[in-house]
Amino acid sequence: MTSIVSRRAVSALKPLAISLAVASLFPAASAFAEDTANTANVVMTAGRQVQAAKDVLADNVVITADEIAKSGSSSVVDLLQKQRGIEIARNGGPGTTSSVFIRGTSNSQNVVLVDGVRIGSSTTGGATWSTIPLSQIERIEIVYGPLSSLYGADAIGGVIQIFTKKGSAGATVTPTASVGAGTYGLRKADAGISGATENHISYALNVGHEEADGFSASTPAAGSFTYNPDKDGYKLDSVSGRLAYEWSKGQEIGASLLQSRLKAQFDAGPGYDDRTQQDLQTLAIYSKNKVTNDWTLKTQYAQAKDKSFTDASYGKSQINTEQDTFNLQNDISIGKDVLQVLAENRKEKVTTTTAEVNGDRTTNSLAASYVLKRGASLASASVRYDHSSVYGSNTTGSIAYGFRINDAFRVNASYGTSFRAPTYNELYYPGFGISTNKPEKGKNAEIGAYYEMGDTQLSAVYYQNKLTDLLVSTNVCPVQQDTHPFGCSYNVEKATLSGLTVGGSTKFGDLSLRASLDIQDPKDDTTGLQLARRSKQHGNVAAEYSLGKAKLGVETTFSDKRYDDVANKKVLGGYSLLNLYATYDIAPSWSVIGRWNNVLDKDYQLAKNYNAAGSNVFVGLNYGYK
Repeated sequence: MTSIVSRRAVSALKPLAISLAVASLFPAASAFAEDTANTANVVMTAGRQVQAAKDVLADNVVITADEIAKSGSSSVVDLLQKQRGIEIARNGGPGTTSSVFIRGTSNSQNVVLVDGVRIGSSTTGGATWSTIPLSQIERIEIVYGPLSSLYGADAIGGVIQIFTKKGSAGATVTPTASVGAGTYGLRKADAGISGATENHISYALNVGHEEADGFSASTPAAGSFTYNPDKDGYKLDSVSGRLAYEWSKGQEIGASLLQSRLKAQFDAGPGYDDRTQQDLQTLAIYSKNKVTNDWTLKTQYAQAKDKSFTDASYGKSQINTEQDTFNLQNDISIGKDVLQVLAENRKEKVTTTTAEVNGDRTTNSLAASYVLKRGASLASASVRYDHSSVYGSNTTGSIAYGFRINDAFRVNASYGTSFRAPTYNELYYPGFGISTNKPEKGKNAEIGAYYEMGDTQLSAVYYQNKLTDLLVSTNVCPVQQDTHPFGCSYNVEKATLSGLTVGGSTKFGDLSLRASLDIQDPKDDTTGLQLARRSKQHGNVAAEYSLGKAKLGVETTFSDKRYDDVANKKVLGGYSLLNLYATYDIAPSWSVIGRWNNVLDKDYQLAKNYNAAGSNVFVGLNYGYK
């Protein structure tokens, strides 16, 4: 019954999303844009350099500090779910294993950066999302499409870059703080201080803590080897910091760090308190030097550590990944154009309790890109060569062209190639990995139209991403049956990820509106079936009304049905969620927020036989946040 109601709700909301997005093609008497559009006028991730958003040829979304503040008790994954082109999966509530899919690609087919530092596990692939603390984040950039020619392995579906809070301009010391509580025993608090000195030193330091009693991650249908009726809570402690010194005009050195520790419970059968401790650490030390008026040299050393200790009924295990990266980036201005030349060295080291998986690999890379501006024309081209000590050499490239029909309307076309490196598990795990596995490959073509006039914005993009040599897990291993009698991971499948993604936002006086809709076909070409945990339609609709010192908001998120398995036998029903929120400025620098998620208490699942949060509320008090 729940899935029938959800499908009806989805069907009812689709026309609203479509009409809102299409309507924003035409200028309104009153200009429109959501709050994020006013501050999101630059994008850094799309070209590894600061670019005006109107000049970026790759489809992108910027999530600002204001939107993060209004997210209330949401995790990073919940926040991303509200963006176009994004779907999520999670084995229970916050703190449990989560995945983020960009345009139908898997969690391991996307690159995640924190302040320019690549994070993720080299054994499982992809970021460990639950360890990323929302309280430390000031801004998120999502860039869609293949970016391997700029970022190397794994950037098939896109790149998500997370920026931690930074120092404020001027010499004033700026403190911030917030506290809040909500359903499921949620408690959270964070505090920070930032500023700059007269001798050109800027700084920021932020700490955060959150915890919740939670709810049972699994349902009884999960079976006796998984289901446990106990509550599965979590604790997340985090700290981030930045320090920069501009010792001369155009000459800057600095450092940034993020450290978080997640202690979370999960279900692996009755009679045992299954739990994990996961640590995320990032460190970056950089120098940015203006060599000449037209040449800027950026040097960075970065280190990321992803550590996971599991204590479960089936045993204890430790899995550690360390990534050390050194890069030199040259940005050379040639008139209005920019030539970028990059050299990079990245070393991954894995240490686990499974000795066969332990090892390290080194990737050396050279890349170049060129961004061109000629009147109404915009163009970019990039090429990158990556050589791995384990899986060999890969060359990727991309080319894009945009034309401004007028000041408000632009059309784009692009083509790019990409690849994903096999994980350590896919290469070496006993009885599963095969050391000769090759990287997955992608070829993406897309066209897009973008409209921006005053506060009104619209984007519509059609893409088709052809993937080959996909690594899949199978119970029968046809390539090495003697050594893998119970199955393996090997290169066999092909897939096509195609779709149309549209987004629109506008403003009528004190009323702000935004919507997005994704119509996609994430198909396994080998079997003709739908890729697991990815729907054919999903989207969001939101409205916010300003009333003096108060803001009142409503959000809906909806998704068509998905399948939890590659055979398309286990159905995950469609769903639609209604959320309400309100903020009120009670005094200068002081505000309160109230949020009610899943107002209609919909029963839905993001992974088969795992619970998602029911109706829940959050109330918070903020100081110093805009």
